[in-house]
Amino acid sequence: MHLKTPSLLLLISMSVNAPSSTLAASGKTSSPTPLALSAQDSEALKRLYQQLIEAENRHDIAAVKSFVWVSPSTLFVAKTATAAEGNWAGFWGSDVVLQHLDDLYKAGPFHIEPDYDKEKVVALGRDVAETYVPVSITVAYAGQDPVPKPFLMILDWVRTKDGWRMATDIALPIPPMPKP
Repeated sequence: MHLKTPSLLLLISMSVNAPSSTLAASGKTSSPTPLALSAQDSEALKRLYQQLIEAENRHDIAAVKSFVWVSPSTLFVAKTATAAEGNWAGFWGSDVVLQHLDDLYKAGPFHIEPDYDKEKVVALGRDVAETYVPVSITVAYAGQDPVPKPFLMILDWVRTKDGWRMATDIALPIPPMPKP
């Protein structure tokens, strides 16, 4: 069947959009039903995050590897070795992510201090969750002064047949407060 007739396309479009048009006309808005993690999943993810941070602070790349999702879609957003590389970039794929983490550990001081009291874990889907934690990171990689600096650490997790694995790690630097 070929849908080339404008009136048929209009009819299909109207039928597809009918529920939202009806809601808009009534003044009501539609929003997705919020997902909730089970208490068991929430506690498991908090425990995994803490274990991951402990492994990172030990610079134990073998232990860190056990938390990382094995996928070309695994993402780590972090500082590059040189400004010519863009200063900050996305590192894609589990092998690349693990190599970059190992480079960070070998560059000198590297330590993450999470503020666990502000940790938040939310469901993004049935098998996807996100951890948000303000942290302080001390790192000497790429000529950085190894003093603690504030970051927001955002991790996405996927549930695999082997349990929850970290799929995305974004350490977002918090800029200094502007001077009055």
